[in-house]
Amino acid sequence: MLPKPRADLVPGELAYETTPLVKATGFREYDARWLLGSEINLLGVQALGLGLGAYFQEVGQRRVVVGHDFRSYSLSVKQALTLGLIQAGCEVLDIGLALSPTAYFAQFDLEAPCVAMVTASHNENGWTGVKMGVSPPLTFGPDEIGRLKQLVLSGEVQTRPGGTLAQTEGVAERYIADAASRCALERPLRVVCACGNGTAGAFAPEALRRMGAEVIELNCDLDWTFPNYNPNPEDTEMLHAMSVAVKEHGADLALGFDGDGDRCGVVDDEGEEIFADKMGLMLARDLAPLHRGATFVVDVKSTGLYATDPVLAAHGARTVYWKTGHSYIKRKTAEIGALAGFEKSGHFFFNKPLGRGYDCALTAAAAILAMLDRNPGKKLSDLKRALPVAFTSLTMSPHCDDELKYDVLKEVIAVYQGLADRGESILGRRIKDLLTVNGIRVTLDDGSWLLVRASSNKPELVVVVESMRSTDDMRDLFHKEVKPRLAQWPAIGRYNQEI
Repeated sequence: MLPKPRADLVPGELAYETTPLVKATGFREYDARWLLGSEINLLGVQALGLGLGAYFQEVGQRRVVVGHDFRSYSLSVKQALTLGLIQAGCEVLDIGLALSPTAYFAQFDLEAPCVAMVTASHNENGWTGVKMGVSPPLTFGPDEIGRLKQLVLSGEVQTRPGGTLAQTEGVAERYIADAASRCALERPLRVVCACGNGTAGAFAPEALRRMGAEVIELNCDLDWTFPNYNPNPEDTEMLHAMSVAVKEHGADLALGFDGDGDRCGVVDDEGEEIFADKMGLMLARDLAPLHRGATFVVDVKSTGLYATDPVLAAHGARTVYWKTGHSYIKRKTAEIGALAGFEKSGHFFFNKPLGRGYDCALTAAAAILAMLDRNPGKKLSDLKRALPVAFTSLTMSPHCDDELKYDVLKEVIAVYQGLADRGESILGRRIKDLLTVNGIRVTLDDGSWLLVRASSNKPELVVVVESMRSTDDMRDLFHKEVKPRLAQWPAIGRYNQEI
């Protein structure tokens, strides 16, 4: 049994070498992340493994896949985590260097119900973390994370006998083969594969080639210093590099992969970014005729065009808006048997026959290439221009203390509920629908909408607006409605950016 974890240890102290350091703030809504050294030490990671193994045992499981991303310290973190899992009596299957979806695939491939993937995803160097699950293809949500936090920080978990470790071979090759099998191009496509020197560089180029694409590698050499930019296809630096490469090589598109390969960013043949919610709508339009009556799940930050799209309506497709967060969208997609789920940050989920339900950037890439293959003579930019027009804001985040933001949000919801109940209008439009699964999304009678929710991991609210009329109307929705409305609460501070 390890000593009880503490949060006040400092590197260089004797206690730091003998006692687990685990700061409670590292337990997030659906994964765990810390700055290695100052927020968690290797003994703390071992304590995390012991607590995680105890949780697996509580729910009647002990067979667990572990893998690690390409950071200078990730192997050491994984080894410390593995030691804790073994102390908890778990049967550990180590798949080595991996993407997060490689580890999720291994749960099916190795018939292991549990997963613990060591990754800092796209975070800057210095960060480490673990993505966990106990029922494939799902990963932890708030309830599981809450119980894990309780087990780890209590320091009361007892060790168990019977823990084992096995090094497994061939999972990476089988994962690449599985992803590549989902697309067999008949049309020649030149694809920029951007990996930001992250772990995806060991997987994505080969998978795309097996799909039949001509691959132009962009920063695919593994380099944990990330000399060019962080591997994050939402960041402008990576998107700009992808755009430049598309134009330079006359490519049909660029696909960008984040640090652990579970998110995919897209730049079209004209060098223009396609946000993941619009990319999801393009995929839904492509898939709806092939799967009549399909259901799609999207997060509440996504475009309202799903609800009004004539192509989806013509094929009986249904769209469910759900909580922002990859764990939530993945869970809802599985729960209702949706064909696919799309999260605006770039997580794509495909159920059978298109995938196994977990977020995998290579499976998303296969779906995008297959869509182009089914549309000979059309470029990605053509398919994008075929979408109805909507004018969507950037994500704006006014400061609001963590201790206050949820109470403030309840009051904001009550105000908009009151407006709807009284039949009042917003900028001359009546309120058509209120969705409160994640903050409040207010949809107006012309399809325009506004969203106010609490950030999952920062002391902020999240504000998004979308107009079906014009850019000026989109700005009015913010400057004449949301901003003055939220100004009634002194706890809401400055915005990170405005439109």
